[in-house]
Amino acid sequence: METDDDDDLLVRSARDPAAFEPLVERHAHALHGYLTRRAPAVADDLLAEVWLQAYTSRTTFDATRGTARTWLFGVTRNVLSTHWRRSAPERSGAGGGDDHAVSDPWQAVDERLDAAAVAPSIRRVLDQLPHVERELLLLVAWEQLTPTEAAAVIGIPAGTARSRLHRARARLREALEPAAALPRTGELA
Repeated sequence: METDDDDDLLVRSARDPAAFEPLVERHAHALHGYLTRRAPAVADDLLAEVWLQAYTSRTTFDATRGTARTWLFGVTRNVLSTHWRRSAPERSGAGGGDDHAVSDPWQAVDERLDAAAVAPSIRRVLDQLPHVERELLLLVAWEQLTPTEAAAVIGIPAGTARSRLHRARARLREALEPAAALPRTGELA
């Protein structure tokens, strides 16, 4: 076997379809987690669509634009965006809707947050963040991508991603400062 590097496997899979299998084994859990946190009811179906699209378009991978991992997250993000666009008319009732109809379903995320005391503040800040900043923050915090990898997933320059991520983190930190000053349950003031 040539090498186990993800990038090489993805490139090699264009001529040897079996080389794609290790990529599925290595990245299925992370991609499923990404989808589960954003669209829990359909995560399994969306993951199947991700692998179908990734396999079909594997020849479009360009190692100069990022790693195989970031390319797979990009495919996943595109599948998720398509899902949101298709389901937006269902959620908004009659076809209209607002910009949030095509973004993360924050109410579902909010229900699963462990830190119930700060959940409303976090949700408010995340809802107020521009879509790209919110997506960057989530890709770095939840999916453990580097800012450069997250930039490649979203399709913006790495420097732009770092500055937007800094802004998003600052707004989140600012919103959480009052909550951090409160005594925790069971602690003496």
